[in-house]
Amino acid sequence: MKILVILLLTSFISTSIFSDQNNDPFEKVNKLTHQMNDELDKVVAKPVAKLYKKVTPDIIEIGLSNSISNIEDISIGINNILQGKIKDGLSDFTRFTVNSTFGLMGLFDIASDMGLEKHNEDFGQTLAVWGVPHGPYIVLPGLGPSSLRDSLSLIPDAILSPSLLFSDDRTIYGIKGVDLLITRADLLGIDVLIVGDEYLFMKDAYFQNREYDIKDGLVEDDFDTFDDWEE
Repeated sequence: MKILVILLLTSFISTSIFSDQNNDPFEKVNKLTHQMNDELDKVVAKPVAKLYKKVTPDIIEIGLSNSISNIEDISIGINNILQGKIKDGLSDFTRFTVNSTFGLMGLFDIASDMGLEKHNEDFGQTLAVWGVPHGPYIVLPGLGPSSLRDSLSLIPDAILSPSLLFSDDRTIYGIKGVDLLITRADLLGIDVLIVGDEYLFMKDAYFQNREYDIKDGLVEDDFDTFDDWEE
C-alpha cells in the first residue's frame, strides 16, 4: 500500500509541474554540475572502472552483472505491468524466479537461454506511458543526465529494487555501488564518440536514448543507443 501511494503521488506531482522535453531552464547549474561530474569521473569513477575491468576475471564480471540484472527484473516486471504490458511483466517475474533458483541467485542467466527476453523498464518510462513529459533537463551530481520526471522516478525505483528484496541498508547501498561500477565499466571508451559541445551532446543523447527506451526501440531515428556504444 505504501508503495502504491508513493507511485501515485509521484505521478500527480510530475503531471502538474512538468513542461516540454529539452527545456533547460537550469542550464547554468547543469553545466557546473556537468563539469563537476566530469572531474569526478576522471579522478575516481573512470580509474576505478578500468581497474575493475583489469583485475576482475570475465566469469566473475559476468556473474556480478547477471546478479544485478536479476535483482532489477522485479522492478522491471512491476513497471511493465503498470504500463499495461502484462505478458512482459509476467515474463520478468518468471525470469527472476528461474535465475534466482536454477541460476544460483542470478549468477547465471538461465532464463535467457530458455527464451525469456530481458526487458528494460523503469518508473520514468512508466510515467511517460501515462502521458507525463520529460520536464526540465537536469544533471544530477554523480549520476549525470536526467530530467525532472526521471529524477523523481528514482524514488519509486529505489523502493521497488533492491529495497523490495533487502532490508539492510548496507546491502542495498552495496548493490547500488556495484551497479554503478558495472555501468561505468561498460561505458569505457564512450568518450571517443562525443563530438562538438560535450554538454549539448550528452543532453541530446540522453533524450534520444530515453525516447528509444520508452518506445521499446520502435523509433524512426537512426541514432545509436548507449547499449550500442557498449559494444
